[in-house]
Amino acid sequence: MVHLLEQDFGKFNNESVKKYTWQTKSGIKVSVISYGAIIQSVLVPDKQGELNDIVLGFDDLDGYVERNSPYLGATVGRCANRIRGANFQIDGVNYELAKNVSEYDHLHGGTIGFDKVNWKSVVNGSKVVFSYLSKDGEEGYPGDLLTNVTYEVTDDGVLHVEFVAMTTKKTVVNLTNHSYFNLAGHSVGVGELYNHVISINSDKITETTPQSIPTGGFVKVGGTPFDLRTPTRLGDAMEQGQNLFDDNFCINTYGNKDMSFISRVSHPQTGRYLEVFSDQPGVQLYTSNFLPAPDQPALVGKSGVGYRRHGAFCLETQNYPDAIHHPNFPSPILKPGEIYRHRVTYNFGVEKQINVPQVIGA
Repeated sequence: MVHLLEQDFGKFNNESVKKYTWQTKSGIKVSVISYGAIIQSVLVPDKQGELNDIVLGFDDLDGYVERNSPYLGATVGRCANRIRGANFQIDGVNYELAKNVSEYDHLHGGTIGFDKVNWKSVVNGSKVVFSYLSKDGEEGYPGDLLTNVTYEVTDDGVLHVEFVAMTTKKTVVNLTNHSYFNLAGHSVGVGELYNHVISINSDKITETTPQSIPTGGFVKVGGTPFDLRTPTRLGDAMEQGQNLFDDNFCINTYGNKDMSFISRVSHPQTGRYLEVFSDQPGVQLYTSNFLPAPDQPALVGKSGVGYRRHGAFCLETQNYPDAIHHPNFPSPILKPGEIYRHRVTYNFGVEKQINVPQVIGA
């Protein structure tokens, strides 16, 4: 049986911030906090039984409040990813949003998005439910939006996450979790990130401008660095793709089943793996391109570790970016009386015998 522990994690605006930790029989240990509905740590044993934290983050609340511009572990909303021109129209009414990326566009919900508020929390058996009411006009979005994020860890080493939202006016909703993973350990950095092996269930990506704004078109992955349909060493794919990924992969089986296989990532040396399943049409593969470069001061994270560019990867399950401006994309509009629902599972485990060809160098 999984053990769930509740603790205090500090105060934000005179409100108590809560930390919840699940401990499984297999040794996997997951912690989330109410500030930003953030995944704060994930400890997974390697093939020798040694536990290591595999997500980037901070040891205390101050780190998340003062230094978390990269959204480490955060719930992102109302709308994850980019919105071109930081505006959209619904039923002929124009809505202006914060221009918080590239001076022209909107990113991850704006200046004070869902990652920068303290969510209400309640324990329901082995589940923790975080709730937040985003008021009409907050960050420019229409409608009161009530959002719940439910976390649960089961004894089979699976982290279950469910996002549910309801609105009083037609609005744009696209929620995700923005955890940064390094299966070798959060402190290990870029060298071992390159040695991860990744596959993604996708035949195409959404085509984008140099500013990462979708054009409305698609690019087939065959013959490109984005062809991750079979297990591929991440460093090799990054090298072919000019050393970065920040792209939305369109999931092949979306619409054919309730939950689709999204991606599998493994780290041969430690034996750790992560398998992601979701009911969303896309996933953003991001390789931490905007963490500090080697010639810049590092972002100081847990245990004083300096986080740097390409030190982790993200798999952000989502609707396609900027979907409000592209009628050929799945609609991001939520109407009154409807329920937005987004489910994703992160399956953590360890392989005792690794049957992956040895790779040399980074």
